Amino acid sequence: MKVHTVLGSGFQEVIYQRALAIEFEKQGLGYQREMEMTIFYDGIDIGTRRVDFFVEDTIMTELKAVAHLEDAHLAQAMNYCQAYKLPIGLLINFGAQSLQFKRVYNINHPENKAYRKNNPKIK
Repeated sequence: MKVHTVLGSGFQEVIYQRALAIEFEKQGLGYQREMEMTIFYDGIDIGTRRVDFFVEDTIMTELKAVAHLEDAHLAQAMNYCQAYKLPIGLLINFGAQSLQFKRVYNINHPENKAYRKNNPKIK
């Protein structure tokens, strides 16, 4: 929130990445920026993707700098969680007038069984 408060909206995503990295450092959080991970299909390496941040070896954080979050942005963040076998992630949009953020879940992760149980529409 501090990054958005200081910078506001209107910058490119990379500017927010740099500022957020500074804030992570100040808070003493461990992170990797633009961490590249291999994507597998049926056990076969089909390419790589870079997640904006991997925080505390636990949370995938994907940044956007767009006027409005679209379903495609949410789907991308969810796919990253599934591909990296992570239970949760964050999608943060610095491009709107107010900071937008969404927690995303890997519904196939064992830690999220309760989430699936409480949301019966998810299969």
